[in-house]
Amino acid sequence: MKSDFLLAITQLSAEKNLSKEVVIRAVEAALASAYRRDNFAPNQDITIRIDPATGKVEVWVEKIVVEVLLDNLREILLDEARRVNQEAQLGDIIKVEVTPRNAGRIAAQMAKQVILQRLHEAEHSAIFEEYADKEGDVIVGVVQHIGPSQMAIDLGRTEAILPVAEQVRNERYRVGQRLKVYLLEIIRTSKGPRVVVSRSHPNLTRRLFEMEVPEVLNGVVEIKAVAREAGYRSKVAVAARQEGIDPVGCCVGLRGIRIQNIVSELNGEKMDVVSWDADASIFIANALSPAKVLNVELGDKEGMAIVVVPDRQLSLAIGKEGQNVRLAAKLTGWRIDIKSASSVEVEKVEEETVAEVEFGTETEVEVVEEMVEPLPVVETMPIPLEVPLEPQVEVTKSQIRFAEDILVSAPTKTGAKTREKKKKRTRGKERDEGDIMAKKQRVESEISIDDEEY
Repeated sequence: MKSDFLLAITQLSAEKNLSKEVVIRAVEAALASAYRRDNFAPNQDITIRIDPATGKVEVWVEKIVVEVLLDNLREILLDEARRVNQEAQLGDIIKVEVTPRNAGRIAAQMAKQVILQRLHEAEHSAIFEEYADKEGDVIVGVVQHIGPSQMAIDLGRTEAILPVAEQVRNERYRVGQRLKVYLLEIIRTSKGPRVVVSRSHPNLTRRLFEMEVPEVLNGVVEIKAVAREAGYRSKVAVAARQEGIDPVGCCVGLRGIRIQNIVSELNGEKMDVVSWDADASIFIANALSPAKVLNVELGDKEGMAIVVVPDRQLSLAIGKEGQNVRLAAKLTGWRIDIKSASSVEVEKVEEETVAEVEFGTETEVEVVEEMVEPLPVVETMPIPLEVPLEPQVEVTKSQIRFAEDILVSAPTKTGAKTREKKKKRTRGKERDEGDIMAKKQRVESEISIDDEEY
């Protein structure tokens, strides 16, 4: 019986991944509630003790030492009390062992429920303590379930939640996929600890560098700042704590093998590692890499910097949809205004011309005022009326001749044809008239001959 009891405790501790002491305390609390229901008063203080070596269960209860016994559940006679403690006196409270032989069915069911409840509570507290120390670290999990608002990540002992806001937009997840996630926070709730993880947090990139680069883990190379647009591009500023160490080379690795491992873990996210500098202008120029910077001027306004780049490097410095300059601003903490070299030269020329014009007008006005003297007043003589005035010449308007009047129309083919037709018509008419005249003369001659005969 005792060996079976110890075997059950050992099995429970292995299944729940709890220590034997935690399981024994849960069983003791369950037995106390079960025994109090059947054999003791409701408010009576009882204690259960289980020997971890033998598995023996002992029930101890507090009773008051009295001379006359009225309530055997709460009181004990002086003689019986001195068998337990020889120094017992009337009115003292002593603990007496009153282990019952068996418990009822209802008490046994209650004990089972209490044991399960206490084990769950112990398991939740153990999980909370375990993952509370890992908050801010990278852990590995398996995708268990994909929902519309969140994903369930199996961490082994518990499930973590990956909300939509902490997911990467261009990543595609599948059930059974292993992921490295950043432990964002752990919250204690009534249903157990709630573990929230992230795939888009900038510190995920920082922790991956610590895992892949030993110099970062040892503290030889320090990550000063991280700016990230999850799934697209990240910028990391690093600095060396020892002389003679190239921080960028340590992070990139031989032939880029270290940075490639980080990029592959982030599903092809672009990674820029730049050198940090205490001088803000140098740091801003480094942050805008791979673009080349000609000049950096820290503006009069707080946190404003004007950066001049070559004309060909302007689009590269700004980046696609302003991504490069936006990440550089996040990395450095400065608001960056990028200008091309040609535009800066034009602005300088305009400023110089405006300054020259303003300066020239002021001096010219002063010189003119000094050099100009008042002219002498000349008296004008009146013109006599008798002086003949010159005759006014009337200007006649010249006759306008149009081109139609001057130019002669050139002969056309149609005009020649019409003239030939007219000539033919006139010739025909002349012939007809000649024939008619000849006929008239013939008739007249014949008439004249007839008259002579008569």
